[in-house]
Amino acid sequence: MDLNEALAWLDTHANYEVSGGGPPRAGSVGGLSLDRMRALVDVLDSPQAQYPVIHVTGTNGKGSTARIAAALLVEAGLTVGTYSSPHLHRINERISRNGEPIGDDDLATALSEVAALVPLTGVEPSWFELVTATAFLWFAQVAVDVAIVEVGLLGRFDATNVADGVVAVVTNVGPDHTDFGEGWRLAVADEKAGIVKAGATLVLGETDPEVRIPFLTAGAVDVWERDEHFGCDENLLAVGGRQLVLRTPNGTVDEVFLPLHGAHQGDNAACALAAVEAFFGGALDADLVREALAGVSSPGRFEVVQRSPLVVLDGAHNAAGAEVVAQTLADDFDVTGETLIVAGVLAPRDPLSLLEALDAANAELVIACTPASPRAVPAAEVATAASSLGVASEVIPDVGRAVDRAIARAGAEDAVLITGSLYVVGAARSHLGLV
Repeated sequence: MDLNEALAWLDTHANYEVSGGGPPRAGSVGGLSLDRMRALVDVLDSPQAQYPVIHVTGTNGKGSTARIAAALLVEAGLTVGTYSSPHLHRINERISRNGEPIGDDDLATALSEVAALVPLTGVEPSWFELVTATAFLWFAQVAVDVAIVEVGLLGRFDATNVADGVVAVVTNVGPDHTDFGEGWRLAVADEKAGIVKAGATLVLGETDPEVRIPFLTAGAVDVWERDEHFGCDENLLAVGGRQLVLRTPNGTVDEVFLPLHGAHQGDNAACALAAVEAFFGGALDADLVREALAGVSSPGRFEVVQRSPLVVLDGAHNAAGAEVVAQTLADDFDVTGETLIVAGVLAPRDPLSLLEALDAANAELVIACTPASPRAVPAAEVATAASSLGVASEVIPDVGRAVDRAIARAGAEDAVLITGSLYVVGAARSHLGLV
């Protein structure tokens, strides 16, 4: 198959990212299993076992942590595969080698090989399972030295969990993929702890003592806990990012510049450095760390695309992520004018909770748009949520037109924040010519 044919075949399978169906939320896991995914990788000769894996989960921050870890490993001279989700523009972005997305021909070939063997499995895999298997297969074919694999949903029953990570990373435990029933936080922690395999090293970024037990009893041979064994000891605002001092059990690296905005990125960098040093079993050279982190980028994650007015793109899709966005805007930028928000939301997220976390009540205007997804919350509902906070709102369903309206309305001292979903950010980046 060529790429168009391969993607058409892929799209005949259930895609829960699009439909919003799929696995139950944390704490309600009856009937879940990895049987389909195991059957799939079995007929592919278990490609995920042909290279070591660093497995990354967390409610927020796992994407940035994976990018930083990949940069460190590449700088150390390794060939590094990275599997992440979702994508901003093209599916190729999910599967990369040394930071470069898989090429169209390679993606078509790998998908074709997977498609040819699916009938032998006796199961009907989902869209995400097929893409995950394709990533595992391609990493084996190009002989990566290590793969960084980002969990799609929670951990224990995520398709990626057929891989046994030699290092497991948990950035944090937050309120996503849960019904908020009694004990939800512990239930989420238990699902994320499912990626920790016997003999692995666990790098635990979550510091809440109430949810430590599932992680400490998951079977890791060693557990590195943030603030105790590793951490970000200094995290200062710098021009274009943060100036950090990072500590691991192997020592401290000072004068680290990270060109990402937000104090939270210091914690992500600390998790990434700890994970890589756990993988190597020793300290990285300080200059290597500085060089690697100085080149990190994270499109769609507090991405500044214009100044005067300041225009920021961030794919925050839950309240915890939105709070970080609002805090980063307040801490890292001296916005003397007003803030205008372009927001689009996917179900089952609550637009009111997201807007509250963004501090939208203090914004000048919320322009509600509708992401290009069957799960999109209608723009009118987002605008209604904004109005309930006492902020002026407009309904412009098309993302590009909403972005144009916000930028045209903003003065030189104002800020335009485009957020609510990576679907919104991806469409905005395309509209602004950033692809």
